[in-house]
Amino acid sequence: MSIYDGLKEIEEELMKCMKCGNCQAVCPIYKETRAEASVARGKLKLAEAILKGEIGYTPGIAKRFDLCLTCEACSANCPCGVKVHEVILAARAELARQKGLPTAKKAAFNLLRHPKLFDLGLRVGGKFQGLAFKRKKKGMSPRFPIGLESRRVLPSLAEKPLKSLIPEESKVKQPRRKVAFFSGCVTNYIYTSVGQAVVEVLNYNDIDVVFPKEQHCCGAPALINGDVECAREMAKSHVDLFSKLDVEAIITICGTCGESFKEKYGQLLEKDPIYAGKAKAIAQKTYDISEYLVDVLKVDFSKLGPVDMTFTYHEPCHLGRGLGITRQPLEILQNIPGLIYKPLKAPNRCCGGAGSFSLTNYPMSYQILGKKLEDIQGTGADTVITGCGSCRMQLEDGLAQEKMGQNVMHIIEVVHKAYQNRQQKKDPAQKAG
Repeated sequence: MSIYDGLKEIEEELMKCMKCGNCQAVCPIYKETRAEASVARGKLKLAEAILKGEIGYTPGIAKRFDLCLTCEACSANCPCGVKVHEVILAARAELARQKGLPTAKKAAFNLLRHPKLFDLGLRVGGKFQGLAFKRKKKGMSPRFPIGLESRRVLPSLAEKPLKSLIPEESKVKQPRRKVAFFSGCVTNYIYTSVGQAVVEVLNYNDIDVVFPKEQHCCGAPALINGDVECAREMAKSHVDLFSKLDVEAIITICGTCGESFKEKYGQLLEKDPIYAGKAKAIAQKTYDISEYLVDVLKVDFSKLGPVDMTFTYHEPCHLGRGLGITRQPLEILQNIPGLIYKPLKAPNRCCGGAGSFSLTNYPMSYQILGKKLEDIQGTGADTVITGCGSCRMQLEDGLAQEKMGQNVMHIIEVVHKAYQNRQQKKDPAQKAG
């Protein structure tokens, strides 16, 4: 059994907690509610009671565990090393086994189990989104109640997904390496320019890129919400798909997707005699794009052209605390000529998005986002750079609603622009054209 198949598997984690309360200082939810049940040690106590059979599913208990961003701040700051975020996910899975998932979530994850149907739905949505959403200066908002806050500003779905825009193999004349690219849903269906930038930057560095068209959602939304079997199916699918590729690395551009490949697949499949070894091998080959550029390729920063921009950097939770990718993004950005860095006071504070959390708990999500927006405003930067599409959606929503004006970009888009500017400097005729 994995830690997600029964609370007995995380009993040791529960025993580690000495109820010191250090988690109160870093929990974004607790800072807003000041409720003990919102903080890590409160949830651990509830998980222990569920394990002992003292309590079972109630809507109130489920809501307590739902009020968690899985930002991992408590785990990162726990003096006893308790992996609180894993306990939370295990408890959600246990409650889902006891009661079943809510109808809406069950329908959503059943759709994820059928990638072709999911893809068709989003392609159709991209063509007819104007019927349900009204265009704004930046993004769009619901025309009528469809389960979303009417004030919310969402990015438009791309007219064509990334899978339709780039080939399955992008080759260079004299390749020195070959990698596979996992885009994730947000890049495939919304921020397609990010995926195109990944391929072109890797090609600039003489890397052949394989983009398997059979890839789909990494499964994190299902696992985070307690549907372990759906997440396990998706893990097996991707382990099968990427294991057969003759590549030296798998590149991700989202901390949550990266965590799925590097950690969650191994946990979900650790007791499976067929998949355990393959999942481990996949994990060892997976790199975030900034990590790969800095630590593996050791990119030559002298080949980057100038980009005139004053920026601040928001560190995504699953990229920073989850995967430990904290140094590499700034190492890249601070070596691009023309960029001026205006640091946030708390760059790794959660923005409140947390994927589906912002759908089910939007008022709380936006309340947490408010602290991040204040921090951004205080920097005087004109651009917010991040490494996560979900964070980008959250930040763009708040910036649009508060009429703040800053743009939001993914790290790799800025790197791509630097390479383009270098090429134009070498070929002025191309720039004129």
